[in-house]
Amino acid sequence: MKQQWKPGTMIYPLPAVMVSCGACPEEYNLITVAWTGTICSEPAMCYISVRRERHSYEIIKNNMCFVINLTTKDLAQATDWCGVRSGKHFDKFKEMKLTPEPAKMVQAPIIVESPVNIECRVKEIISLGTHDMFIAEVLNVQADESLIDAESGRFDLEKANLLVYAHGQYHEMGKAIGKFGWTVEKKK
Repeated sequence: MKQQWKPGTMIYPLPAVMVSCGACPEEYNLITVAWTGTICSEPAMCYISVRRERHSYEIIKNNMCFVINLTTKDLAQATDWCGVRSGKHFDKFKEMKLTPEPAKMVQAPIIVESPVNIECRVKEIISLGTHDMFIAEVLNVQADESLIDAESGRFDLEKANLLVYAHGQYHEMGKAIGKFGWTVEKKK
């Protein structure tokens, strides 16, 4: 038997990311977001959803760009702290001892300590209720070379210790159990 619950957000786990924004160092800010994901492969597109009252909202809306920075177990404290403190009152980069560096393709900083930085240009903003969705085209991806498998050229998710969010808690990702299509692969 299953319980019936009111409509809610039950699609878990989600990536716990820090989104960086701001066209110049005086404007740089970070916001932790779990409402994010891929929406198209070609062109590469993604989204973030942000509440209008958040300090980063206006920065992103005014500059029409942002960077999604994947987070790790080592960045868990900064990820949480940046989600509960406002950039109106804190320099989050300074407080969390994170290093901002200008992105290559958008006017926003990357977090140097993040293993993957996804540079995004906003194409559309959709008001949805509590959050507005920023639909964006991915213009550039920067990945830490130490986390790229030499043989396959793929990003090593297990080595990265990426962080995910589920039901109000942060979790480490587990081990891979198969790759896409493994259930129908021809056996050698």
